[in-house]
Amino acid sequence: MYAVEVRSHIMIAHSFKGDLFGPAQRLHGATFVIDVAFMREELTVDGVVVDIGRAHTALDATLAPLAYRNLDDLPQFKGKQTTTEFLSRHIFLQMAEAARSGALGPGGEGVERIRVTLHESHVARGWYEGKV
Repeated sequence: MYAVEVRSHIMIAHSFKGDLFGPAQRLHGATFVIDVAFMREELTVDGVVVDIGRAHTALDATLAPLAYRNLDDLPQFKGKQTTTEFLSRHIFLQMAEAARSGALGPGGEGVERIRVTLHESHVARGWYEGKV
């Protein structure tokens, strides 16, 4: 399987509900480093998995509505625990749609799997991976 990966970052604020989260129940900030890997069995006729520039553009468009925002205030997250794992899937769904819609350029529709990894820190990360 071939893969190409792009990276960005985002700063957000959020809080969690429930004793499991201890002090993270209070409003706090987080800076995530985000890696998105696009995978396919065969390369395109141009010899790539996807166009890296378009992959960066799609990722930036996905992250822009979340950047420097309190996720607790966003309607699409009302009643949700915006954990690292949850956000990984949220970004995955947007990137999968970018692949299906042609936003990744010619051949993007051939992407078979995507993995979205959110790095919380140098010692913790979470991801979501699935078929497109």
